[in-house]
Amino acid sequence: PELSRLKILVQKLKIEDKIHFKNWMLRSEFLNELTSCDVFLFPSQRDGGGQVVIEAMAASKPVICLDIAGPGFHISNEWGIKITPHSPEKAVKEMTEALERLYLDKELRNQLGKKARERAEKEYHWDRLGEKLFKIYKEVLKI
Repeated sequence: PELSRLKILVQKLKIEDKIHFKNWMLRSEFLNELTSCDVFLFPSQRDGGGQVVIEAMAASKPVICLDIAGPGFHISNEWGIKITPHSPEKAVKEMTEALERLYLDKELRNQLGKKARERAEKEYHWDRLGEKLFKIYKEVLKI
């Protein structure tokens, strides 16, 4: 719903060459786009699960997200940056600072991305998730 307002803002700020709005895309296109970026910014307030955050982690991308719901659960300071959503103004300011910090510090960006990938492989690989689910079933069913 904010797209037209954001496009006007981009024009007003004269940053059309730096901002690219993407429409819905196939998963394969998304993964291709994801591999070409340096950081994954996920400012959503409504995504409960945060699967896209896990995909970004698996692609070795540091994640900047709001510390709410699934994304806040999946991210720690070891592999990303969580922003506490006190107010919209403060959240935007802190996301801007986080983006700038990662832009200026390639070593930190790479370190967080590497840790993100390790976390995704360790915790979110299908085999590991299956093992965790099996353990829960065994405990509940007492087998």
